[in-house]
Amino acid sequence: MTTRIKFGTDGWRGIIAEDYTFENVRICAKATARYLHDTGMAGRGLVIGYDTRFQSERFAEAVATVAAVEGIKAYLCDRPAPTPTVSFAILDRQAAGAVVITASHNPGIWNGYKYKPEYAGSASPEVIAALEERIAAIQAEGKPVTAMPLQEALDKGLVELFDPEPAYMAQIHKLVDVQAIKDAGLKIVVDPMFGAGIDYFPKLLAGGKTQVIQVNGYRNPIFPGMHNPEPIDHNLNALRAGILEHKADVGLANDGDADRIGVMDERGVFINQLQVYGLLLLYLLEVRGMRGPIVKTLTTTVMAYKLAEKYGLPVYETPVGFKYVGPKMLETGAIMGGEESGGFGFKGHIPERDGILAGLFILDLMVKLGKKPSELIDYLYAQVGPHYYDRIDVPFPPERRDEVVARVRQARPTQVAGLTVHNLDTTDGFRFHLEDGGWLLIRFSGTEPIIRVYTETTRQDKVQQILEEGLALAGLRAPGK
Repeated sequence: MTTRIKFGTDGWRGIIAEDYTFENVRICAKATARYLHDTGMAGRGLVIGYDTRFQSERFAEAVATVAAVEGIKAYLCDRPAPTPTVSFAILDRQAAGAVVITASHNPGIWNGYKYKPEYAGSASPEVIAALEERIAAIQAEGKPVTAMPLQEALDKGLVELFDPEPAYMAQIHKLVDVQAIKDAGLKIVVDPMFGAGIDYFPKLLAGGKTQVIQVNGYRNPIFPGMHNPEPIDHNLNALRAGILEHKADVGLANDGDADRIGVMDERGVFINQLQVYGLLLLYLLEVRGMRGPIVKTLTTTVMAYKLAEKYGLPVYETPVGFKYVGPKMLETGAIMGGEESGGFGFKGHIPERDGILAGLFILDLMVKLGKKPSELIDYLYAQVGPHYYDRIDVPFPPERRDEVVARVRQARPTQVAGLTVHNLDTTDGFRFHLEDGGWLLIRFSGTEPIIRVYTETTRQDKVQQILEEGLALAGLRAPGK
């Protein structure tokens, strides 16, 4: 049976050996090659990177050997590398784009295929549509995809192995005051979650008074001790333990391909992704003195509007996914773009999430303001007021999907948790704007029977009630309720 290869918010993902097979990866590679030929960019070559998942390097080699048959030079990474490192290699080598073999934060049984165009960010909806069209055409042809033996491709110069790390590291040193962080004498615990970001922070910050302690700093494709390599609170027990054991100043975590950041304060308290967005924006505005448009997805914080108003800056809001954020950053010249999942991009770099650079910016904010992470949150809230966020993902029987979606579509509550609903926005899901400036958002997964309910509010006592009432609008209840 032919697998339907459909790209989500950032690439195609599938379960290894079920639908994520070498043949399907080769189909994606051939479609990518056709796209590059059709757009006249094939002569610039294709960067190919991969993470630490099971067989990722072999899948990457499959892409390279298909590109070789199609007459496109492949620059193949010689080691696992973070997605932002691979993306930056596009600019460094002036390549036509990059393929990254990664399933990001998915559980270990998954792998994926991300495509990054020549601008070194997530593929736009238009590029994704072009790739999917070519994938479907190749599948319809029903012929096996031809690949060249790797050694032959190497001998012919059609595949070139390279280390993407030095160019990326040089770029990072241009973007942040690394020496000041080294000299600060901080004690930092980092958790690369067995992923592609292993050793990046220790290497960047070596040679000074600052000490970096790394946990989960080796390759393990099953990601033991966590459900999946996503840098959120319940997956970061090792990070918290390290902070408390070493009496560290801060904890930083990256997801499986290191394009997202998770932050814990000096007490082992998780700083949520909306708070991190606020801190990073504050850093750019106050410490770096940057001015310009700001981009956010609709699932991230309204603190962006409050900080932007203070400085007279415009905010552009997009649907969920960096496939929308990156192009909007390029279009507007934004100083920052970010999303609720912990992915942030910055002007002067790549229009792409970079969890390593985001972590260094948090460290530089601590150094420049002389504050611990908990004190930074207090400082942020002194300017915009306290904001509280949470999210719940609840599965439901697949046969109920139409009924559940219809319930939400027809819902017109006048109040949620006692807060007046001002209006409903259906740009991406169903977002109810509340009287305190907060919001309730209900979205449905495009690939699984899962409902996602989010809220941000200035009323801490209302968070759980808002989430539960959001589920009730769909005729569902939280697990255990």
